[in-house]
Amino acid sequence: MSDLLEKVIESTQIGNPAGTGLLYPEQANTFIDYMWDATVLGSQVRSIRMRSNEMDIDKIGVGKRLLRGAVEAVDTGENAGVYFSKVSLATRKLRLDWELSTDTLEDNLEGEALEDHIARLMATQAGNDLEDLAINGDVSSSDPLLNVFDGWAKIAKTGVGSTTKYHEGACHVVDHGGAALNRAAANAALKAMPRVYMQRRNQLKFFTGSNLIQDYLFNLVDDNWSPSYTDTSRPVRTEGPAGFTVSTMFGVPLQEVPYFNETQAGDYSGATGEHGELWLTFPQNLLWGIKREIKVVREYKAKKDTIEYTMFTRVGTAVENTDAFVIVKNIKVAA
Repeated sequence: MSDLLEKVIESTQIGNPAGTGLLYPEQANTFIDYMWDATVLGSQVRSIRMRSNEMDIDKIGVGKRLLRGAVEAVDTGENAGVYFSKVSLATRKLRLDWELSTDTLEDNLEGEALEDHIARLMATQAGNDLEDLAINGDVSSSDPLLNVFDGWAKIAKTGVGSTTKYHEGACHVVDHGGAALNRAAANAALKAMPRVYMQRRNQLKFFTGSNLIQDYLFNLVDDNWSPSYTDTSRPVRTEGPAGFTVSTMFGVPLQEVPYFNETQAGDYSGATGEHGELWLTFPQNLLWGIKREIKVVREYKAKKDTIEYTMFTRVGTAVENTDAFVIVKNIKVAA
């Protein structure tokens, strides 16, 4: 990564073709890897490195209950149909800007290494912002980042961005009625998941926010937690930069995702305070596309005696199948 950033910050004549600011494919892949490493979900969901602004992902299915009884010497057969569908993944253009004064570069203790250090920080922040957008994006939002496109939460709840032959519309929603995150919430989610997907139970995963998982762990054990504690719900730090994984809830791992929205207002009678959600789905059901052509430009501004950096990239999200997605809403965050 150091070599990549050095090439980015040394000249505007980077990438291919020269002078456009485009990173070479190998550089772009490294840059994407670096941004993904700053996220919790980047290594878990289905990330797709796209060559164009939009992409159709083909799906094939054979339906349900195809086996039939057979009668000897009698043709009672009925040919099974195969259905095809597509999930469209469209990207939107995003920009990251930052600026350094030449005085800062000359006077700091890190010297020339400061430029590379800040470039790394900006790449990390880009990854964090992309994850926030992928989860909480909503075109109706007033936030200048979140209104770029709809994220997984909005897509799952509306069904726009995911269609199958047998399920057209929103995901399955369970109302927790303002209770704290507990085994009952997980139990309700698992029961709401259609049976056809429970055959792949070992591939399912729960996702929730930091405060909710903290409330769950606090209520799960007392203050005398010790290394000898053998409950299967002991938390384990993931290899990524953030996010605990609780071993299992009814055999399904529970993943902490810090960027989950936990400031939602409850929509049940008498709701007060802040609320979050618990998701149950297959991680690969969440599609996260990023276009491989990443543009990073460095420009010296003489009148300001500063160096400006601009990064352009294109990203998009989709849900492959909302029928395999359960959201438990109205989970109260403890004060």
